[in-house]
Amino acid sequence: MLPPFGWQAVLERWEFAPVVTAIVVVFAALYLWGAWRVGRRHPARPWPWWRTGLFLGGLVVVVLATESGIGAYDDVLFWDHMIQHLMLIMIAPPLLVLAQPVTLLLHASRNPLHTWAKRVVRSRAVTFLTWPPFVLVLYAATIAGTHLTGLMSLVMTNPALHDAEHALYLVVGYLFFLPILGTEPIRWRLSYPIRFVMLVVAMPVDTFTGLILGTENTPIKGMTGMRPAGSAGPVADLHAGGAVMWIGGDAIMLGFMMLVFLMWAHADRVGTVNRGWLEAVRTSSFESLVAAGAADRGAAGPDRGASGPDLAAATSGAQAGPAAAGPAAAEPTPAVAGAHGTIDDDEHLDAYNAYLARLNQPGHGPGR
Repeated sequence: MLPPFGWQAVLERWEFAPVVTAIVVVFAALYLWGAWRVGRRHPARPWPWWRTGLFLGGLVVVVLATESGIGAYDDVLFWDHMIQHLMLIMIAPPLLVLAQPVTLLLHASRNPLHTWAKRVVRSRAVTFLTWPPFVLVLYAATIAGTHLTGLMSLVMTNPALHDAEHALYLVVGYLFFLPILGTEPIRWRLSYPIRFVMLVVAMPVDTFTGLILGTENTPIKGMTGMRPAGSAGPVADLHAGGAVMWIGGDAIMLGFMMLVFLMWAHADRVGTVNRGWLEAVRTSSFESLVAAGAADRGAAGPDRGASGPDLAAATSGAQAGPAAAGPAAAEPTPAVAGAHGTIDDDEHLDAYNAYLARLNQPGHGPGR
């Protein structure tokens, strides 16, 4: 019989897992090599040390969840089993996402590996696997399917399937948090409101799963054998596991909502916020109006009573002489969208303002 579960047991009862250890060591070595290579190639811009710390921290969470006392008790205590699940799907993956391993690979590699990595990132398969609706459904299906179906009993009685479940949680968690917290060069660029909404939609999945487990009175097969000394009965253990999923999962999700909100506020303050498709549509409409105003201004000319910006533009065009008649002047200059998603070309802003002024003049209303 195992001793009572607690912090001492978590820190002292380690179970060596060769496959997990080998994978963690390989990934840690590759990441450290990439960070060293970037620092050597770009001494003035080395790879951020804190991203390296986040990646190694994510690997440490994986080791703690599978090889420490948490992993030693995961097949006899269901509430410990649920703690392990939260660590593998909601704690380790975000740390790995924020570490930007794909970006590091692209910075540190050379051809042919660099070209191959870019093709993979831009492939249709990766585009689909990182599609926000897909990852949201995948996350919900994984949480509900592995806890509210007969798969739970199969996992508890099959060690190989149990290990596959751990890998599934890591992959699903990484794909889910990648478009929400990540800045990797994938196809999808979500606005901060959409990221926040994805977390809001995903939270009830954890709540619903925890509530169902908290009201279930049938013990899970495979967890009714030898239990640690002083532990609760199988049904009470099942209810405690539901509480861990409900309260713990919602608390972690709420923390990520706050993180996204802080990221949103910081990006808005420094002027780098990505406002998404709505801003893109607004900017496109603005550019169309600017182009129409510029064409209107050119057609009007100084002889039609133009004043202000129109007259100055016409005068400067007249003074340009033959030099303005070249091929470069024949093509209209498109409105330039700045890095913040706004028009930063003063000439086009003047043209747009003049266009609005003419619309407000008598006889220039809409449809006239």
